[in-house]
Amino acid sequence: MLDWLAGYWSSLGDRPVQPATRPGGAIAALPEHPPQSPEDWDAIFADLDRVIAPNLTHWQHPGFFGYFPANASTPAVLADLLCAGLAVQGMLWSTSPACTELETRMLDWLAELIDLPDSFTTRSETGGGVIQGTASEAALVAMVAARARTPQLQQQSSPSAPLVAYCSSQAHSSITKAAIISGVGRDSLRLIEVDPDLRMFPGALASAIARDRAAGCIPFFICATVGTTAAGAFDPLEPIGAIAQRENLWLHVDAAWAGSACVCPEHRSMLAGVERADSFNFNPHKWLLTNFDCSALWARDTRAIVNVLSITPEYLRNRASESGAVVDYRDWQIPLGRRFRALKLWFVLRRFGAKGLQAHIREHIRLAAMFESWVREDERFDLAIPRSLALVCFRLASDDDAGTRSRPLLERVNATGEVFLTHAALPVFDSAGERVEGLERFVIRLAIGGAITREAHVKRAWEIIKAIALDPSDSH
Repeated sequence: MLDWLAGYWSSLGDRPVQPATRPGGAIAALPEHPPQSPEDWDAIFADLDRVIAPNLTHWQHPGFFGYFPANASTPAVLADLLCAGLAVQGMLWSTSPACTELETRMLDWLAELIDLPDSFTTRSETGGGVIQGTASEAALVAMVAARARTPQLQQQSSPSAPLVAYCSSQAHSSITKAAIISGVGRDSLRLIEVDPDLRMFPGALASAIARDRAAGCIPFFICATVGTTAAGAFDPLEPIGAIAQRENLWLHVDAAWAGSACVCPEHRSMLAGVERADSFNFNPHKWLLTNFDCSALWARDTRAIVNVLSITPEYLRNRASESGAVVDYRDWQIPLGRRFRALKLWFVLRRFGAKGLQAHIREHIRLAAMFESWVREDERFDLAIPRSLALVCFRLASDDDAGTRSRPLLERVNATGEVFLTHAALPVFDSAGERVEGLERFVIRLAIGGAITREAHVKRAWEIIKAIALDPSDSH
């Protein structure tokens, strides 16, 4: 298997980033019924090459610039293999002590690497971190904890007034899903307007809270985003945190993508004010060389999470848990069971070290700055918004808001198979800085972050984009 993976990685540059398959292409290549007799390994591996690899979008391809990165690295893959081979169940400390205690230490290590305040770590009396599957799960856990901490809910199991949560209009859709799953409801999530830099506007947040209180609603939760999905915008944590503390609302900070950049001291200013937050999350599996799934969530008072998520049937009772001397991470998450995911962080942090991780991040940001300069210098293109770390949003100059020219450019660029980019729709503002209601602008996103992406790959992407912009009929 390791040999197959090594061959796969070495061949990525020769494969199209996206398959040319149509819907149903992979399933049509699979037998309709399960095998009745054991098959040999040669046949199974042959089908990896025949069915699976040709029908993949290759996220580790050096020309993959879509969405946000989903890093993988040799140390993380080996650790994942070890995790599968050990096959331990880490729901309780007693079910695998090393699984729990390594995770506790790794989350403290990771917090130190990004300079998260000690109040989020086990160096404090109540803080601590846990590995979730995704930032979506982390947001749901935070919202459920915030809901249970709401004074009105503590006084009555079902308050007559509706609970209300807040996030930026540019926040990830997982916040909406968390509101739906937690029972708060889609209609009780307020999407706060943003400024021309696409950051949540604190004044609009304060006004929305005041309106809801006057209407008899119960505000309880705010999510601030550090590195939005569409354009990488940073909500201002300091004023948002001040509002959260004044109004006694839970503040969750979602830094799923951008948080990895905080291993570099020069980028930590994006977290100014994070000490006011109740919970903080980022995904090492996006940009920190740790393959999916590994999402780090910290809370300043972990009791708020444990108190609402802890359910202990008789078959889970044990002396260690009842002593109060251990952590049972099953109480910090939605599912009961959990994998030994801390192994991935342990291997990655030891193999690369802080310096290696910093070099990884800085190189991608350098390449994005280079790409941004090319866009600025070419009169055929417009920069949609200033670069955010390793994300560049651009479009064809003089295009309309619907992207009548930029949209087919993106499609033709991706059709080459050499590179893959994605798009977003950004709010439109008038000359006075006021948002034009109902109007959004199509932009092309280029997100650099692949573990094997180098300068030559970024240059090649720009060559393809320029060539197709010059001759739209050319699909390479």
